Amino acid sequence: MKNGERFDRLLGNVVLQQNKTTIYCDSAHFFKTQNRVEAFGRIRITEGDSVNCTANGLSYDGNSKVAYLRKNVVFTKLGLATLYTDFLDYDRVKNEARYFNGGKLVDSTNTLTSKKGYYFLPTNLASFKTDVVGVNPDYTLTSDTLQYNSKTKIIYFRDSTVLKDKDGQTAVYQNGFYNTTLKTSNLNNGEIETPNNRMKGDKYYLDDIRKYYRAQGRVAMTSKEDNMTVFGDDGFYDRKKGISKVYGNAYVAKVADDGDTLFLSADTLVSIESVDPKKKRLLAYNHVRIFKRDLQGSADSLAYMAADSVLHMYKNPILWANENQLTADSIRMLMKNKAINRIYLVVNAFVIQEDSLQNYNQIKGRKMTAYFEKSVIDHVIVQGNGESIYFATQEEKITEKDTVKTITVTTALNKIICSNMRINFRQGKVNNISFYIKPDAQLIPPNEWKPEDQRLRGFAWRSQERPLRKDVVKIRPPTKNSDK
Repeated sequence: MKNGERFDRLLGNVVLQQNKTTIYCDSAHFFKTQNRVEAFGRIRITEGDSVNCTANGLSYDGNSKVAYLRKNVVFTKLGLATLYTDFLDYDRVKNEARYFNGGKLVDSTNTLTSKKGYYFLPTNLASFKTDVVGVNPDYTLTSDTLQYNSKTKIIYFRDSTVLKDKDGQTAVYQNGFYNTTLKTSNLNNGEIETPNNRMKGDKYYLDDIRKYYRAQGRVAMTSKEDNMTVFGDDGFYDRKKGISKVYGNAYVAKVADDGDTLFLSADTLVSIESVDPKKKRLLAYNHVRIFKRDLQGSADSLAYMAADSVLHMYKNPILWANENQLTADSIRMLMKNKAINRIYLVVNAFVIQEDSLQNYNQIKGRKMTAYFEKSVIDHVIVQGNGESIYFATQEEKITEKDTVKTITVTTALNKIICSNMRINFRQGKVNNISFYIKPDAQLIPPNEWKPEDQRLRGFAWRSQERPLRKDVVKIRPPTKNSDK
C-alpha cells in the first residue's frame, strides 16, 4: 500500500510495454487502478527505433501516456540530437519532450542551452526560451527565444539574437533563419559587426563559408576606422575580397575633424579594403554629387585613395567652394586631417567667382592648384597659359534724402594674359593677383567694356547645377514590414 492505494511491486530487470513504448528499470511500482508506473534504478525508455531515454526517476501515466522523467535525464532522438536535463515531461500523444529548470540539446553541429524548451519529435524542431545560449565551433549566440531543427541544422531567430563568430564578427538578428551546415542565412532586420565594419539592413542574406553578406532595404555600412558610413537600398560585403558595394539611393557620410560632414552620392558606391594602404579606396560611379557646408560638387565618377587622402573626380567635374566655381578636365582634391587642403585642376582649368555686383571674376590656365586654410580657399597658383578677368570695385558714399549711404561700385575691368599667376583670396574672395613672366594687361573702364571683354573663352556659369543637401542625402521611407 502507498498513500492508501494498492500497488504491485516488480523487482529485477523489469520490462514494461505499452504499444511501441518500452520501459526498462531495476524495480517498479505498478498502480493498476490508475494505470500508472513509478520506476527506480537504471531507467530506460525506448519508442520504437527512434527514441532512447535514460533517467534516475520515472513516473509514467498510462492513460495520458505522459512520462515524467527526473534527475540526469538523457533523451535521444536517434541519429539526430540528445537532450540533457533533470526535469523532462515526455508526452507520447503529442510526440513532444518538454523540459524546465534548465536543459541542453546537443547534436553533431550545435549545443544549445536554455531554462525552458521543448522538442517536437515529428518535425525535429526544438524551441528554446529564456537565457538561450548556442555554441558552435564557429560562433556563440545568445537570445531569449530561438528555434532549431536538428535534422536540417537550421536555426530560426524569433527574438533579438546576438551572434559572435571566431573571427570577432558580431551580428544582431531580429528574425529569419541560419543554416548551420551551409552557413547561409536569410534574415529580417539586424546588424552585423566586424572589428572594422558594421552593416545594417531590413533584410539579409549571409554566406559564412564564402564570407559573403548581402543586405537589402535601408542599408548602412560603416567603416569604423574611417568614421564613414555608406547608405543605400541594396548592398553586399565580400569579406574575402574586402569589397563592399551599395546601390539604389546610395550616399556616403564622412565626418570631418571640424565636426562637419561630407556627403557624397552616386548610382553605385564601392569600398575596397586592403592591408596594403595603396590599394584601399572608395569608388563612386555615375551621377556623383558632393555636399559639405562649404563645398559642393558633381562629376560622372570619383575615386578616393586612402593612402594619400586624395579624391579624384572624372568626366566633367565641377566644384563650388563658397562663391568660387572650379572646373577642369579632371580634378584632384587632397584631404589633410579630414579637411580640404588642396585642389588640383588639370587641363582646361577654370575658376569663376561671382561678386556682390554679379560680376564674374575669372581665372583660367593649363593647370591650377587651389590652396585652402581651415576649409576656405586661400590662394590659387596658375601654371601655363594663364588668363584672368578681375573686376575692381570700391565703396562710395552717396546722399539720398539727407541720408548718407555706402555703396559698392565697379571701377574697372582688369584683363590679363600671363603664363603663371598667383591669386590671393581673403575670406574666400579675390583680394589681389600677382603675375609672372611678361604679363600682358589691360585696364578697361566700365564705359568701354565690350561683351567679349567680360568673358574668357570657355566661360560657363553653372550655378543651377550646384547640389543642395537634399540632392545628396536621400530620405528613404521604411520598407514594408521592416519595423516588425
